[in-house]
Amino acid sequence: MDQNNPVIIEMKNITKTYIVGLEEVHALRGISLTVRKNEYIAVMGPSGSGKSTLMNIIGCLDTPTTGIYRFNGIDVSDMDDNELAKIRNKEIGFVFQTFNLIPRSNALHNVELPLIYANVARHERRERAIQALVNVGLGDRINHKPNELSGGQRQRVAIARALINNPSIILADEPTGNLDSKTGEEIMQLFEELHKKGNTIILVTHEEYIAEHARRIIRIKDGLIEADEVVNNRKVYA
Repeated sequence: MDQNNPVIIEMKNITKTYIVGLEEVHALRGISLTVRKNEYIAVMGPSGSGKSTLMNIIGCLDTPTTGIYRFNGIDVSDMDDNELAKIRNKEIGFVFQTFNLIPRSNALHNVELPLIYANVARHERRERAIQALVNVGLGDRINHKPNELSGGQRQRVAIARALINNPSIILADEPTGNLDSKTGEEIMQLFEELHKKGNTIILVTHEEYIAEHARRIIRIKDGLIEADEVVNNRKVYA
């Protein structure tokens, strides 16, 4: 095993079947996937391909019907909701297209939230949240509410919140989807900086130019991995 880049995610023959009325819908049909520390991966696929289902399982928002999912060596396939919630809060930093910020709370409180759930003392979580906002270029916006921030600034708040618990992975779902192209490029540059600092990033996108910021592109079609390819002349992972 590569000791410098240990395996974070290991999936073996993951399936997910939903019952819709009297019909079975096979969203995932046998996905096997390995993700190592400090990888930068884009997941792509058309509507209905299964990429959202895959991301929900990676993010411990859903569980597979069959198969094995190990996160940092721990089998999370059969965890209950409380156990999955602990994994999500401690190990996974989420960044959403719609930012998912609390409108009435300022940037500082929005970033503090995961620490509140983790029962971190007030003084410590305030210090950590301020530093997280400084790290994404918003040290002068800590008291601003979401409606007082631009779209790009809101996404930076969301990224600061995602990083606050030093998660094992950052999971970004269409992170530039609600931004203009210039602001979207600024956010992608921020992801690039985070990757250089050692963060592991998995993002979902339907835009090729966004995916090309990653080092590896996984294409999903009909519930299967259609292609797993390298970009920027980096190593291809099996």
